[in-house]
Amino acid sequence: MIKKMFADKPTRLLMFFSGFFVANALIAECIGNKLFSLERFFGYTPHPFSLLGEDGLTFTLSCGVLLWPIEFIMTDIVNEYYGPKIVRRISFIAVGILVYAFVMFYFSISVPADTNFWVGSQKDAGVPDMQAAFSSIFGQGMWIIAGSITAFLVSQMLDVWIFHRIKKATGERHVWLRATGSTIVSQLIDSFIVLYIAFKIGKGWSYQRVLAICLVNYSYKFCMALILTPAIYFIERQIERYFGADLTRQMKHNAMGKANEI
Repeated sequence: MIKKMFADKPTRLLMFFSGFFVANALIAECIGNKLFSLERFFGYTPHPFSLLGEDGLTFTLSCGVLLWPIEFIMTDIVNEYYGPKIVRRISFIAVGILVYAFVMFYFSISVPADTNFWVGSQKDAGVPDMQAAFSSIFGQGMWIIAGSITAFLVSQMLDVWIFHRIKKATGERHVWLRATGSTIVSQLIDSFIVLYIAFKIGKGWSYQRVLAICLVNYSYKFCMALILTPAIYFIERQIERYFGADLTRQMKHNAMGKANEI
């Protein structure tokens, strides 16, 4: 039975996408604590600007945004070939893994650190206290964790819903519209929810500040959604070549049938 399962092409591909989807989400959360300058990344000096009355804004982003566009591409691909029920299951598994990971992070922070060697082992590298460094990197605030996980789950469910509503209206045409359109809308909701929970509720930010930073972050995600649209077509061509035309049509038909379960 195991050999038969691994010989099934759709099963093999789904296992790959599921594993990569969960791993990508976990890595994005782990590296999300670091902020980087998008302007400096492209070799420009940041020039602060104002938006909605908030001054001093720059394109300072979480490193997590480097990976989230890939997550939404995978969502659309799985949606296209396996249907919304499978996307929801993978999303819930990813949320469960993220919650488990954060529990383990906090547990590892709380266990007694080795003071004989480890705590001061990187003084020469400019890190005088490894325990403090470890805690600051992995010990994200509870509001940030709650905001990030909630935003991820809500945006995933919204992406699934919009994707299939567009596909029902357009059929097999306009792949770019359902893939990019669903991502553009869901990313806006994702950006707002994480900032609202983490900083409006968690730190008392004003709605004005939340919206201003939300729009700055979303502008990056919007551009990435457009830039990565050709990747959807490339991946779908590779999948059709892997499955063959008949199996591809069958899977897309079955996926649309499952859309009625939304």
